[in-house]
Amino acid sequence: MSVGPGRLYLALGLAGLAVLVLPAVWWAVQRPSDDREWQPNMAVLPWAEFTDSLVRVHNVRNTEYRSVTDYTPRYDDRVYDLRDLDAVWFVVEPFAEWHGVAHTFLTFGFGDRQFVSISVEARKERGEEYNALKGLFRRYELMYVVADERDAIGLRVGVRGNDVFLYPMRAPVKRIRDVFVSMLERANALREAPRFYNTLTENCTNTLAEHVNALVPGRIPFSYRLFLPGYSDELAYDLGLIDTDLPFEEARRRFRIDPRGAADRDAEDFSLRIRELGG
Repeated sequence: MSVGPGRLYLALGLAGLAVLVLPAVWWAVQRPSDDREWQPNMAVLPWAEFTDSLVRVHNVRNTEYRSVTDYTPRYDDRVYDLRDLDAVWFVVEPFAEWHGVAHTFLTFGFGDRQFVSISVEARKERGEEYNALKGLFRRYELMYVVADERDAIGLRVGVRGNDVFLYPMRAPVKRIRDVFVSMLERANALREAPRFYNTLTENCTNTLAEHVNALVPGRIPFSYRLFLPGYSDELAYDLGLIDTDLPFEEARRRFRIDPRGAADRDAEDFSLRIRELGG
């Protein structure tokens, strides 16, 4: 039996509609969750309590790494006094041959006594690897990792063997404190209501810009470099956010962490060592 042109066009139209609608339906029904079999060093969410100038952060990560895959997760609770918070660094870790790919995060200094990193990451399940394409399609939840620098930086320099750049930021002390509090408040919110990570719209870098712009609207304007974190240090430099008078390429060499400074990840003065030795 022959099929008339009208029915054929209708069938093709319905098939085309299904191609458009089904992915949208799939997207809409996806829900973020905390109830998954997480990678061990991403299984515990941090959260914070605020009492006047004191901040008690629960589940600060300080994992003992023997290799990238062999490690013992460790967590503890730490108290920080906002009155002592006076410095912040922008950390960039390129991890691919293409220059545009990198991970970024902030690390905060409380005088020379305490340092703590806050890293916005795709929360991975056990055995799962990060994939930028998957990150576009609600395959990862969003996580704020709060970690000792011996974990956050020591892992990247000493264990993975990647180049890591530690840029001192130029910002008023009050703004530094406000960003720190804002990021911990977001960590608290994610503990109550999980959200999806997105490679383009909610990644490690543009989320940091969101925190800054919430306090100072327009301080970090729209730029393609927010979507390509490997170029984000150039953006920060062009905006006058990096505390240096050096030309950019020279600053990049100066603020590259020397692996010798990160060699002893258990050293009590680890954070001071990585700042004393330039690239």
